[in-house]
Amino acid sequence: MTQLTITLPIYPDKQVEMAKYMKNKFPFCGVQSQERKSLSKALMKESRLLSVAEVVSLITDYYDRKEREYQYIAIDLAIANVRKMTMTEVKKLSGLVSEKTWWDSVDAWRKFFALWVEQNMDCFDEVFHLFYHSQDFWMRRVAINLQLMFRENTKTDYLEKSILKDLKTEEFFIQKAIGWSLRQYSKTNPEWVRQFISAHDLSNLAVREGSKYLS
Repeated sequence: MTQLTITLPIYPDKQVEMAKYMKNKFPFCGVQSQERKSLSKALMKESRLLSVAEVVSLITDYYDRKEREYQYIAIDLAIANVRKMTMTEVKKLSGLVSEKTWWDSVDAWRKFFALWVEQNMDCFDEVFHLFYHSQDFWMRRVAINLQLMFRENTKTDYLEKSILKDLKTEEFFIQKAIGWSLRQYSKTNPEWVRQFISAHDLSNLAVREGSKYLS
């Protein structure tokens, strides 16, 4: 399995540019998304032949690396192997959401958990509460946006619960998440979103984002 460990090239000019875009919170190799995915394509393919334990170990190893692109690779590995994961792995990987946090990694992790839940709806409540009860607002952002692409399968009681918990939280990324979740669901059920916005004292940001597609 020669492709399980990859080292990305370094592009100094892009390193500076990409780090600046992310508020200089993380060092970068300077590898853009398309090239990263091309370079890690064999890794994703070979990872599917591994046991669940081996995949989780690989994810952890990549996530621990310094440059930001390796966290993206780790999350891509989780998504590529989502079908083989059990609740045990989901719980373990949820711990990585609170590590090296910024919107890019948190929202990428959200995709993994949403995909897993869609295939294991009987575990929805348990997964939702992994994030909903957290003191970490980044974790709660996942709870708010967990159903982002669920459309008609959205559990509105959980959506409402997650939003109301953070209704008065001033954190920008929470209010943005509230607006994002409402905006997406308005494509499926605009009347529910319209009534929800009318019934609750939402922030200006959440209202602006959430009502974008409402006539």
